[in-house]
Amino acid sequence: MSKPRIALLGLGIMGAGMARRLLGGGFPLTVWNRNPAKSAVLAAEGAQAAATPREAAAGAEIIISMVADDAASRGVWLGANGALAGAAKGVVLIESSTLTVSWIMELAQAVAAHGSEFLDAPVTGSRIHAAGGELNFLVGGPAAALERARPALVVMSRSITHLGPVGSGAMIKLINNFVCGTQIAALAEALALIERSGLDRAQALAVLTEGAPGSPLVKTIAARMTAPDYTPNFLLRLMAKDLGYAIQEGGRRQLPLLTATAALGLFQQAVALGHGEKDMSAVVEPLRKK
Repeated sequence: MSKPRIALLGLGIMGAGMARRLLGGGFPLTVWNRNPAKSAVLAAEGAQAAATPREAAAGAEIIISMVADDAASRGVWLGANGALAGAAKGVVLIESSTLTVSWIMELAQAVAAHGSEFLDAPVTGSRIHAAGGELNFLVGGPAAALERARPALVVMSRSITHLGPVGSGAMIKLINNFVCGTQIAALAEALALIERSGLDRAQALAVLTEGAPGSPLVKTIAARMTAPDYTPNFLLRLMAKDLGYAIQEGGRRQLPLLTATAALGLFQQAVALGHGEKDMSAVVEPLRKK
């Protein structure tokens, strides 16, 4: 059986890796990116490049978006040249970006009115996982739509978890990322305190990373902070955005996320000092003695 045509909208750190996994899996692929130079790179590797999301969506059976934030998602789907206008009725539309639940619900209503199916399917993982087909998809939406999309998701993923109705994937992704953000912020302060205290840094970090605090994330980020290597695997400014979105969702449920708020302050400080386009581990830099 022929594989469904996929449209992938957004070729950033994550989207580019996802696109290459789809091409490697033999899926006919059309790509769109705000910067057409990135589309041209994928076109040289076998994808078709579209000038607009609407053009990319035309003829696709599955349409996937991987963009930065709510505003970018709204423009990709509902803009004058948005993908929804180009999508045929009955196709599966998948939003894999990390977004607010309220926007996901609004988008789902627009997709339903159009006569298509919708999944919110954000991912956990970084650039390396996207390139290696090791993402974890967190899916909200109808089970039947997920089964239609599953062959495409499988080639990009290590796991696919169906969490429930539309919005479920978006919610758990924000919870996941705010927990990650608070861990990274705490580690940044801990490392700065170690460096200012006169302790042997390698020895002190070994106590943390090999002891109770030593989650896989802490071990990875500690290595990047000490190198230092801020080659982007997950952009610092996007973690700040995710923390802000999680705080908004908590507020809508009368639950102030105090640890997320404290972590957001550190990330915003790093963005203000010019570290936003670096890896999120660069959050430690403003805390270091110069």
